[in-house]
Amino acid sequence: MGHAMVDMIADYYESLPSLPRVSPDVQPGFLRGALPPNAPEQPESFEAVMADVRDKLMPGVVHWQSPSFFAYFPSNYSFPAALADMWSSVLGMVGFSWAAGPVATELEMAMMDWLADLCGLPPAFKCNGGAGPGGGVIQGTTSEAVVVALLAARARALAGRPVADRLKLVAYSSDQAHSCFKKACMIAGMDHVRLLPASAEHDWALQPEALKAAIEADVAAGLIPCFVMASVGTTSSCAVDPVAQLAAAAAGSGAWFHVDAAYAGSAALLPEHRHHFAGLGAVDSYSFNPHKWLLTNFDCCCMWVADSGPLKEALSLTPVFLRAAAGNSLDYKDWQIPLGRKFRSLKLYFLLRMYGAEKLRSYLRHHIALAGAFAQQVAADPRFELAAPQRFGLVCFRLRGVPREVNAALLAALNASGRLFLIHTELGGAYTLRLAVGAATSQLEHVQAAWAAVSAAADQVLAEHGVAAAAAAAAGKEVAAAGAGSGAGARS
Repeated sequence: MGHAMVDMIADYYESLPSLPRVSPDVQPGFLRGALPPNAPEQPESFEAVMADVRDKLMPGVVHWQSPSFFAYFPSNYSFPAALADMWSSVLGMVGFSWAAGPVATELEMAMMDWLADLCGLPPAFKCNGGAGPGGGVIQGTTSEAVVVALLAARARALAGRPVADRLKLVAYSSDQAHSCFKKACMIAGMDHVRLLPASAEHDWALQPEALKAAIEADVAAGLIPCFVMASVGTTSSCAVDPVAQLAAAAAGSGAWFHVDAAYAGSAALLPEHRHHFAGLGAVDSYSFNPHKWLLTNFDCCCMWVADSGPLKEALSLTPVFLRAAAGNSLDYKDWQIPLGRKFRSLKLYFLLRMYGAEKLRSYLRHHIALAGAFAQQVAADPRFELAAPQRFGLVCFRLRGVPREVNAALLAALNASGRLFLIHTELGGAYTLRLAVGAATSQLEHVQAAWAAVSAAADQVLAEHGVAAAAAAAAGKEVAAAGAGSGAGARS
């Protein structure tokens, strides 16, 4: 059965470029009538199960590993990480403490230090064998990491204060931040949440003056700054908040400073992109997801803290049956919300050894170059405009000077074909298409095919909506000429 499954995996991976659709042509409830109403009383054969996987389940799959999957951000897969997951699943080790899984704990510390060095992170984030005070931990997702950081921030802010002061705590981020920031505030019961506006003028990055003014206003009102979250690579446009300047603006307020680089954090492996991460030495915590763009199967979110004390203060709880003779100083259960945890570090161990840092850097540069090739095509077509600078593997674009329903129709036409999959966002209220390059199988031919599909679909929707292509092109040339004279306009 194992051999058959491995053959099926290999066949599927080989078939990805030729699949007729990237997203399935199904409707909600498609599976309900295909499955029996009750679980079977007697065992069924592996062959029968796999036949139903092929015939009933696979028609509802979105093929995230397809070379023409350009929606969301990538969710990378690699054979080394998959093989590690197979072995980890067989071991079934729930390493919530050192005693429950010595190798799980110690390999996680080692892998977090390996990654910290590869990404040029500050020495304070190193585990150093558990010597502290900081270190790294693998969470499941960024949403978990942000909640953990916020709980640590709350514990530190309330230390020595009356419980009633919890109602005075304030959290700050950009209105471009991922929704996990707001959800974390909901979970932690934050009554005061500031989503500070970012604008196209600053490429959608949060400005330190806005943060400083908000903090000063809240302090004057008797509130307590508790938590600041900056982003390196926002979901909508891959905006990069100026971490060093924001940290300086928050300095002295006592607020915990967290940096979310869920997607873009992998780019820290590239020296030429390290400037996007300047200032991490001044922050309290930082996280990114190797499961997005670093060939590590979901789930794997790497989080580092400069001082684990507040984190443990917020999350540590050791009942008598979990107390070990060796002590609990290295127990990762105190660095996360759940008790149980997977042996996720094994995926990183296989990946980093079997690829090597040089090959991983080449992989990241490849995707950035592909995104650059697509951005050049957008910039060269006067019907289109870049809605934000191309950063990393993301290109944000739209038809120029048309009503939002025309751009919405463009996206619908592209996805209806099934040959590729994109999504949209809004920047300054404007409907904007996103093309995110990041699948392990994506090559230049797939990006070129995507542009050909976009260009052809644009002809179709412009005609259907009564927008003459020549008029749209002329409008584009006028805007481009004005931008050339003033230095305005999107930069590729």
